[in-house]
Amino acid sequence: MNPPPLPVQKRFPWILYWIVFVLIVLVAFAPVGSVVACGLIANANDCRVDEGSVHPCVINGKDYGQLLYTLGVMGWLMLVTLPAGVFAFVLWLIVLLVHRSNWRKRLSTQVS
Repeated sequence: MNPPPLPVQKRFPWILYWIVFVLIVLVAFAPVGSVVACGLIANANDCRVDEGSVHPCVINGKDYGQLLYTLGVMGWLMLVTLPAGVFAFVLWLIVLLVHRSNWRKRLSTQVS
């Protein structure tokens, strides 16, 4: 007769927390990427971009001035996304710490 199998301890779901963390960072810093892309494209093609008005920016025969203006002005969304990202990060950290603490308590009671 075979002995009963030993209980297998599940691992803590770190991957889910890392995925949520990456999503928080990407959403919070998306406007920064927009402004950086605008600046890189405008500087590479000697175009002028500001928040006052749309300036023509012809690249390979097509005007991208409106797109660059939109990308540049999207940077103002940082006023919302960065504080929201900080709030989401703090909430994420609290949930992680509570979950990890409960996980350890449950694990220590199963071992004892």
